[in-house]
Amino acid sequence: METMVPLSLIQALKRQKYHLVGRHSAVKRCRWLHETLIHEKPCYKQKFFGIKTHQCIQMTPALLYCTQKCLFCWRAQSGDIGITWDEMKLPKWDPPEKILEGSIKAQLKILSGYKGNQKTNLEKLKEALKPRHVAISLTGEPTLYKPLGELIQAFHKRGFTTFLVSNGTTPSALARLSEEPTQLYISVCAPDKDTFKKVCRPQIPKAWEKLEETLEILPSFKCPTVIRITSVRKLNMRNAEAYAKLAEKANPTYIEPKAYMHVGFSRLRLSYENTPSYKEIRDFAMQLAEETGYNMVDESERSRVVLLSRLDKPIRFADG
Repeated sequence: METMVPLSLIQALKRQKYHLVGRHSAVKRCRWLHETLIHEKPCYKQKFFGIKTHQCIQMTPALLYCTQKCLFCWRAQSGDIGITWDEMKLPKWDPPEKILEGSIKAQLKILSGYKGNQKTNLEKLKEALKPRHVAISLTGEPTLYKPLGELIQAFHKRGFTTFLVSNGTTPSALARLSEEPTQLYISVCAPDKDTFKKVCRPQIPKAWEKLEETLEILPSFKCPTVIRITSVRKLNMRNAEAYAKLAEKANPTYIEPKAYMHVGFSRLRLSYENTPSYKEIRDFAMQLAEETGYNMVDESERSRVVLLSRLDKPIRFADG
């Protein structure tokens, strides 16, 4: 992998089971892929939206590049393990088709390990070998990848649904997407600018104002939109009224408070005490519902997530 980051970092990522794709992309096995193949426990996205967990690829086109250094993020950040690099010095981008092909190949390699496991649901594994969904969300900020619209289009041409997760600090990149994703998530992980600076630690000027700009253009998207709140105990689970004002600008299809989980490199920055219980998430969601006028339309205690919407029930994209 030709890259501008130290080999020691690449080796650390491989130890954490990242499958590197080209110069700057990666695929990683989602915990729920394992859970559904071995224990019949699918991801909450299957419960909410019909996205079959065993047919979903979790990937990123911007593995080591981001506009923020969020405390709760599981990605490796510059300085985390004594290795530093410029997270905003962007590489020469690989073409979308190369990333698509590499992502599918990496997913099939991940799945190959399940053929010899006696606990594997072989019917699901057979289906899994034909992936149909992609979560463009693993690490980094995907909108930094210039041809993101073309990558989304390439996946759509192959019959995939695309769930794009952005931190919202690049409104111009979102506005000029040549193709919308199937569903767009914007991470809004602070109710105000001061909390945002402390929790999301932006690396670019006027990041909060850019997030607000993104929320203002969100109603122009035709696809379903989601405000995702990664909820961290003692850090950002307060001031539901301020979150509601941000949501009012965006008028999203859904608001999704989801618990921070103490995994990956976030363990260097936060403690297990920062992980909220499901009851705390549900209570916080009910505060948000009261302030926004949204209703709880689904929940997953296992994933510690609640889905709020003005719809009666979530839009489903496939038979789950």
